Amino acid sequence: MSEPQDASPPEAAEHTTSDPQQLQFRTRAIHVGNEIDPQTGAVVPPIHLASTFRQPGAGEWGEFDYSRSGNPTRSRLQQTLTSLEGGCGSLAFSSGMAAIHCVTMLLESGQHVVAGCDIYGGAYRLLHNICSRSGIEVSLVDMTDLDAVAAAIRPETKLIWGETIGNPLMTIPDLAGLSAVAKRAGVLLGVDNTFGTPALIRPLEHGVDVVMHSATKFLGGHSDCLGGTLSVADSELFDRLYYVQNATGAVLDPFSSFLVARGLKTLDLRVREQSRSTMQLATWLEQHPQVRRVLYPGLPSHPQHGLADSQFSGFGTMLCFELEGDFQQTARVCEATKLFHLAVSLGAVESLIEQPASMSHASYDAADRERFGISDGLIRISVGLEAAADLQSDLEQAIAAGMAGG
Repeated sequence: MSEPQDASPPEAAEHTTSDPQQLQFRTRAIHVGNEIDPQTGAVVPPIHLASTFRQPGAGEWGEFDYSRSGNPTRSRLQQTLTSLEGGCGSLAFSSGMAAIHCVTMLLESGQHVVAGCDIYGGAYRLLHNICSRSGIEVSLVDMTDLDAVAAAIRPETKLIWGETIGNPLMTIPDLAGLSAVAKRAGVLLGVDNTFGTPALIRPLEHGVDVVMHSATKFLGGHSDCLGGTLSVADSELFDRLYYVQNATGAVLDPFSSFLVARGLKTLDLRVREQSRSTMQLATWLEQHPQVRRVLYPGLPSHPQHGLADSQFSGFGTMLCFELEGDFQQTARVCEATKLFHLAVSLGAVESLIEQPASMSHASYDAADRERFGISDGLIRISVGLEAAADLQSDLEQAIAAGMAGG
């Protein structure tokens, strides 16, 4: 190997101004980690594509040595995200699943995970079909029921894994309550904050140990890059995660790091405008005669609406609704939209629609989908930046066409 076996992260907990946390969120998203290039004066830092870096001497290591261990472009992105999350350090990965996998690689054979029953299908697959090969067991519980979470913890439990906004049923766990449960048991608490985004909630402030994002989604924001991130508040935990990342190599490439950093600059504006449109659509859908239920934390009818109102600074851009129809009718509705693209993923400027039972959550066992309420009639939409009135018209015609089709 040309790099040191136990390389140290060059960017851990580094701040780029005397006190960047005094700046507002959207200001830090633009300026922290994006300082003027000292050589050229460029207001956008250059992308460093180098795979290796000249060292000052044999056995003497500079700030960067090998791009898997650290890269200036990735480092800048991690500095920005650390400032936004409020932790001590962040790591950027090749995908969101690579980021979750890094967390699970802290576990050993015979240990146990308590995970939410309302989680992304890829996380379900990782825990049940990949981690299980290493002798790691998982129990799925309702993360909104703190007593159930506490009851599921065993002596061998080492990780609780949930989501700030459940996917796809939009459940909202009490993060401070989960943190208290985890700390009493001496268990690590990690959450996927992809739906919430740091613009609306910063889980480290609620006592969470590890915050994960699929950077492919809102952080990048334009459906043009793949990535994942972890942020933590504890330096010892950061070092453990960095060691795993460096040893296994699932790092974010420089160009994707640049794209995510660019997306972060408009994150706050995008999420808040998209959230306004989502609230309009949720209110309209709740009155639609062919819609059985609408799942959106901003609606008073949502079971955790009060908690969401106190825990978030907005309700987000993800919305699920269940039709008064069967599997095929639901599929036809998804296929009939013109502005909503039928696609997995979310969080971008264009609106997307999908059927969880056949797409994002097809990885779930059919029995688990039924047990946890992921019905055949469920539709998930990611609301983009199109005009809300145009999106409503598109959904209206798609529901009419799909439900009437034979």
